[in-house]
Amino acid sequence: MNIFEIKESLLMAMAAIKTHKLRAFLTVLGVLIGVTTVIAMVSIITGLNRSMARQIESLGSNVIYVTKYKIGIQLGRRSEEERKRKPITFEDAMAVAELCPSVEAVSPQNWGPGPKTVKYKDNKVSQFELIGVLPEYEVVNNNYVEEGRFFTKSDVNYRAMVAVLGQDVAEALFPNLDPIGKQIKIGGRNFAPKRFIVIGIMEKRPSILGESQNNFVLLPYDTFKKLYPEEKELLLVAKPKSPELMEQAIDEITQVMRLRRGLSADKPNDFAIATQDDLMDMYRNITKAIYMVMVIISSIGLLVGGVGVMNIMLVSVTERTREIGIRKAIGARKKDILWQFLIEAMTLSGSGGILGIVIGLLLGKIVAAVSPLPAGVSLFWLVLGFSFSVSVGLIFGIYPAYRAARLDPIVSLRYE
Repeated sequence: MNIFEIKESLLMAMAAIKTHKLRAFLTVLGVLIGVTTVIAMVSIITGLNRSMARQIESLGSNVIYVTKYKIGIQLGRRSEEERKRKPITFEDAMAVAELCPSVEAVSPQNWGPGPKTVKYKDNKVSQFELIGVLPEYEVVNNNYVEEGRFFTKSDVNYRAMVAVLGQDVAEALFPNLDPIGKQIKIGGRNFAPKRFIVIGIMEKRPSILGESQNNFVLLPYDTFKKLYPEEKELLLVAKPKSPELMEQAIDEITQVMRLRRGLSADKPNDFAIATQDDLMDMYRNITKAIYMVMVIISSIGLLVGGVGVMNIMLVSVTERTREIGIRKAIGARKKDILWQFLIEAMTLSGSGGILGIVIGLLLGKIVAAVSPLPAGVSLFWLVLGFSFSVSVGLIFGIYPAYRAARLDPIVSLRYE
C-alpha cells in the first residue's frame, strides 16, 4: 500500500469509529484497562525508583556496610549457620580503621532496643531511633550538623551527657525554641530518665517511601554503651578514601574480618558486606514482584480487548459485505481489503491505547498528589504501551481482515 491508500484507510477507520462511538469505546475497554494499568503502575514504580536512587545517593557515593546478615534477608529465611554467626563488634570497627589503608573513616552504629522516650518539659517523643555513634558518623553517612556542633573524641571518651537531634525530634520537642543548649530527658526500658544537653541538630534528609529519615537521637558511643552495656551487635559503616578505592577497601575489610573471625581459606564469609549498588539492587528485586503483577493484569486486559476487537471487526465485515463487494467490483485487490480492515483494527485498539496512556498518567499524578508516593514515567514505556495496543489490533484483526479479503464480490453485491 502506498501512503495515499494508508491515509484513505485511516480516514475510513476514524469515520467508522466516529459513527459507532459507544460500540468502539466498549470494544477497546479491555485494551484501555490493560494500558492504563501498565502506565499507572510504571509511573508510580519509576517515581519510586528515582526517589530511592536519590535517597541512596544521599547516603554517600562510596559507602560500605558490614553486617552480621545479608541486607534484605528476613529472619525466618536465615539458615542455622547464619543465626549462629558472631555479632559485628566495636573491636571489629577499630580493627578495620587501623588495618585497612584504603578506608578513610569507620563509623560503628548501635541502636537502643525496646520502648524509650525523650522529653522536654511537656513535649514528648516515643517513636524514634536512639543511636550510639562516633565523631566519624558525619563523614561516613554524608549527614552533617546544621545547627550547633557534632560530637568530639572528648565527648566519647568522657561519656559526655550530650545529644544531637534529628530534625523531626527537634521540631516535636522545640516547636518555637532554639534547641541548642536545652536540657532534655531520655529514658529507656533498662534505665531511668537521664538528662542530656542538646549540642546539635542534624540537617534534614529526604523521606524514603514516605518514611522520615530524621526521627532519631544520637549519643556519643561510650555514653550509649553506659546506658546499654548488653548491646554488643552493631552496624559497621566505612568510607573509602576515594570511589576508585571502593573494591580495594572491600577486599581489605573482608580480609580483616576473616582474620578476626578465624576463617580458613575454604570457609565462606560469616558476615555480609553491602554497598550502595547492593541496596539499589535489593530495592529493584522488591519492585520486580510488582512488575509481574502489573504484567499479568495488563495481559488479561489486553487479551479481553483483543477478543473484543476481533468480535467487532467480524461484525463490521458482515455489516459492510456489500461495501466490500462494490470496492472489489471497481478494482480493489484482496490485499487492499485486507489492509483496510487491519488498519481499522489497529486504529481502534491504538485509540484505546492512547486513552489508556492519558488515564494512566493522570492516575499516577493523582496518586502522587494525594500520597507520599512520587510519580514519573519514561518515553520508552509510553511508546511500549502504545505499541502493544496497536499490536493487539494487528494480531486480533488478522482473521476478520482475511475473511473480508476472501469474500466473493458477486456474492457480496447480492448481500442485503
